[in-house]
Amino acid sequence: MPTNTDHFTADALLAEASARAGGLSDTGADLTEPLNRFVDSLNAESRLTEFGQLVASERTLMHLVNRLNYTEDRKKFPEIAEQRIERPVFIIGFPRTGTTILHDILAQDPASRAPLTWETMFPSPPPEAASFESDPRIALAESLFPTPENETESDRQFRAMHPMGAQLTQECVVLMGETLITPLFHNQFRVPAYMDWVDHQADFGPVYDFHVRQLQHLQSRGPAHDRWVLKTGAHMWGLEHLLRIYPDARIVFTHRDPVRSVASYASLTTHVRRMTSEEVDPFEIAADWTPRLERVLQRTMDIRASHEFPEARFYDMFFTDFVADQFAAVEAIYAALDLEMSDEAAQRMRSFIADNPKGKHGLHTYTPEEYGLVPAEIRERLGSYIDHFALSPE
Repeated sequence: MPTNTDHFTADALLAEASARAGGLSDTGADLTEPLNRFVDSLNAESRLTEFGQLVASERTLMHLVNRLNYTEDRKKFPEIAEQRIERPVFIIGFPRTGTTILHDILAQDPASRAPLTWETMFPSPPPEAASFESDPRIALAESLFPTPENETESDRQFRAMHPMGAQLTQECVVLMGETLITPLFHNQFRVPAYMDWVDHQADFGPVYDFHVRQLQHLQSRGPAHDRWVLKTGAHMWGLEHLLRIYPDARIVFTHRDPVRSVASYASLTTHVRRMTSEEVDPFEIAADWTPRLERVLQRTMDIRASHEFPEARFYDMFFTDFVADQFAAVEAIYAALDLEMSDEAAQRMRSFIADNPKGKHGLHTYTPEEYGLVPAEIRERLGSYIDHFALSPE
């Protein structure tokens, strides 16, 4: 079995990040434990190719450099701290339940603001409203994605699962990377020990303390808007902390037959890891992620049932309804969350839906059996969830 040498060290990554950030060294908080946990797991468990080591290194450095710059910009521009984040809309739920396309649709409303990929990759200095469509960081970010002329078959398959682009919406699981506490790392790389720590020991309080700082940063000079629209299933790991920071949050909780969700996520994770790993076991991935997803789903249900956050509002959206009529599903969200939809918002949403039909970038095909999943066993494990929301098999 391939093993890794101690290719990564926390000290070397911090030193390189500091050099790339012009000598900055203040991360605003102690990142020692999450960085060491991640580095140790990469070295011991990840089975990365030489290219994979480069990808993991650059991914970590991006987050560290961004963290240094966020912290420094807050010192330079103290008015960032005065920004108010009110009634943000969060899309959460099991992975592969339509959250990405829903996020993109909601972001078409001029009254809404979603983090875009380019500004989360290069957040410093804070984006400006006047140059938001022409900022040179857009082209820089776009240059890092494959083009139709140079993309590989692997790139095309990934785009069918998850569209890529500098001006597409980005999810909060990437923003979490700046705290080095994020389930995303175990999706990209095989780091089960790190993920065990994230699941059972990591404190998500600092994740959301920094999350609000990130939104304040992006909002401080950016386009005017009425609300943020944000998304990631990773919010299930720290929902109580999200609701502590955003007590007036509006939560769109997406639901789908969990057999399809788990199988689709196993397919995505398998594909992503094959880009960087010497050895990938699809059965292991499904067996590893299934109990993790089951646990955080139950946590989310328990926190919601506790009614400890009376100002928050939840709305349940079902994947089958969304697939049947995307715009009708969005109208139902607006009605449930008391959001006003302008004529311009409706027109832009309808146009986006028409321009992005299912399969535009190819179809994502998979079966549970490819990942060693037994549908009856998953439905038994998640029986209370399935019964609560009356989810039918797909």
